[in-house]
Amino acid sequence: MESLNTTLRDVPNDERPRERMMQYGAGALSNAELLAVLLRTGTYRESAVALAQRLLRSSGGLRSLTDMSLEQLTEIKGIGEAKALQVQAGIELGRRMARSVLSDTVTIRSPQDVAALLTEELRYLQKEHFVCLFLNTKNHVIGQETLSMGSLNASIVHPREVFRAAIKRSSASIICAHNHPSGDPTPSSEDIEITRRLVEAGGIIGIEVLDHIVIGDRGFVSLKELGWM
Repeated sequence: MESLNTTLRDVPNDERPRERMMQYGAGALSNAELLAVLLRTGTYRESAVALAQRLLRSSGGLRSLTDMSLEQLTEIKGIGEAKALQVQAGIELGRRMARSVLSDTVTIRSPQDVAALLTEELRYLQKEHFVCLFLNTKNHVIGQETLSMGSLNASIVHPREVFRAAIKRSSASIICAHNHPSGDPTPSSEDIEITRRLVEAGGIIGIEVLDHIVIGDRGFVSLKELGWM
């Protein structure tokens, strides 16, 4: 009986992650495809992309993958020590790149400063990305993290996750931002409700939510300027 599994050599060239990356650039690849480039090879029964997809499912997604230890990674079938180290090296490079971008002090004085920092990163994304900027007492950006991807609602963006990340960085305040893939930055009722919940939680914890910026294709909106917070 012929195996139902497909190895990478059976996949057309234009569907292979390395070939696609060379032709279209890294930004055109999915998370699984980028991870497959790091893994380099799959197993006898599955391609590198299939292995990467299984790794993402087993870890619970990209964000959870970043927190997995070497031992946890190697418990996944098909992930040996070498592949686990390759994944961890890629994650660490990403972290260092993020820190290097923020090493030149960025000070937030207005919604325009937030838009200038995040618009090019968020404006063309096809899913909603909820991002937090973490600030010190001088409004210097000391960290940035994407806390959710997908439709923005209370089940995805929870104050617990937002303020856990803020506390980890000893933040004095935070600024939230997310994109609207439609291109229209007009806040939705869900945007307003989530902002209200975050402001309330921040007031209890003692970490002020300074603003919530919605970024569209050709503009942005500040919920603070609109009087929603």
